Amino acid sequence: MFLWFHKLGSPKNFYRLSQVLTPWLGAVTAALLVVGTYWGLVVAPPDYQQGDSYRIIFVHVPAAWMSMFVYMVMAAAAAIVLIWRMKVAEAVMRASAPLGASFTFLALVTGSLWGKPMWGTYWVWDARLTSELILLFLYLGFIALQNAVEDRRTAARAGAILALVGVVNIPIIHYSVEWWSTLHQGPTVTKFDAPSITLDMLLPLLVMAVAFTLYYATVVLMRARCEILEAESSSSWVRELAAKREH
Repeated sequence: MFLWFHKLGSPKNFYRLSQVLTPWLGAVTAALLVVGTYWGLVVAPPDYQQGDSYRIIFVHVPAAWMSMFVYMVMAAAAAIVLIWRMKVAEAVMRASAPLGASFTFLALVTGSLWGKPMWGTYWVWDARLTSELILLFLYLGFIALQNAVEDRRTAARAGAILALVGVVNIPIIHYSVEWWSTLHQGPTVTKFDAPSITLDMLLPLLVMAVAFTLYYATVVLMRARCEILEAESSSSWVRELAAKREH
């Protein structure tokens, strides 16, 4: 296991593995997005209270889940950066931040669109909404920090510290509806006894969640590959790769 982890930590090996995985992940992602979108927007029945307006959950909920998941990936990569100083972890951390910010922004926008007919307003300073907005600022702060520091290794270590400090916000987002009285509804899918959502709505929601996860995996591998090429531009294996492509 440690040997596999050590091999994956090599920029060259990671680059080759990502080249193999990306097309397959992309194909499965596209298929699941088509199935999940059609299932959720066309096949799933209307909600008995919200009618068809509830269908935004098939985008909003997966985006909200991914906003937290991506940050946890960044935090794990940050720990690896600070402990082992692996270049692959730095690349994954940098590649994840714009994607996490995009998911967070999408969750906030779709949540606002959903909140208008449900709550009568696009925005309230609700604990869940406020902590999700803070998450967006954490992503943007990380991106700004990477662009502000010229040395890549120094920027990565500084960003790793920020990512680990900000991880305290994740349980606040998750448990905010239980800790405080908020307008945001409580958990429906992750309840321990039984989900408070019918199966014909739950299944397309889970398909979309898997599709969003695989989309992240596909794009983060592509972005990390570019990060590695930039960081390793002076390495012999990158020069050999460039020479092969020229021929």
